Amino acid sequence: MNYVPELYDFLTRLGANNDRGWFQANKAEYDRLRELWLADMDRVINAMTKWEPGMRTQSGRTAAYRIYRDTRFSPDKTPYKTYFSAAFSPEGRKSDRAGYYLEMGPDPKHEAGVYGGLWCVERPVLTKLRHAIVDNIEEWEEIVESPEMNSLYPGWCSGMLKTIPKGWDRNHEQAFYLRMTNYGKFHPLDLKFFTDPEWPEKVAGLFHALKPLCDFLNYSMDEEI
Repeated sequence: MNYVPELYDFLTRLGANNDRGWFQANKAEYDRLRELWLADMDRVINAMTKWEPGMRTQSGRTAAYRIYRDTRFSPDKTPYKTYFSAAFSPEGRKSDRAGYYLEMGPDPKHEAGVYGGLWCVERPVLTKLRHAIVDNIEEWEEIVESPEMNSLYPGWCSGMLKTIPKGWDRNHEQAFYLRMTNYGKFHPLDLKFFTDPEWPEKVAGLFHALKPLCDFLNYSMDEEI
């Protein structure tokens, strides 16, 4: 029996009762669903190892984020997330390199789906990546404009500067890419997708389509200037 509809129901009820008393009263249900979901994260990782051997060092537990929110600097003081999420990288969940991310849940404020690429890029790294894209624009465009990428991941999930960064020609041919502050892609997934018994392997397949993008970003960060 597929547990995901039950997981989504639990997260919906959590959203309507986001307090410690309700969560503790329903902790046994949460723990059971969490264990089933972690086993499926292991399946995602196992499928990923076929094209990303470094993932063999990871597991569902090392990829998964906690459900407890960090409320220290947020005006929203609700204690729990209303979604399950995990990040996948050979370097682990907290890696600052390009990688893959899954989010599942019914909360309309958080788009469920698969993400890939690089976010929260520090300025020196962002500068390096801009030069890498411009210097290797044909390779970059072959990756981001491929039929598979356009089909599964149209558009970008990125902040944009209002103007081109200082030091670049205002009319630069790659002005769009130079104004980006993240290099992310997103593919939405609804509950129907997760009712397929093979959904963990299909998530890994969606991640695989992002591998050329992640590889380009990672080896560009590693490249000596």
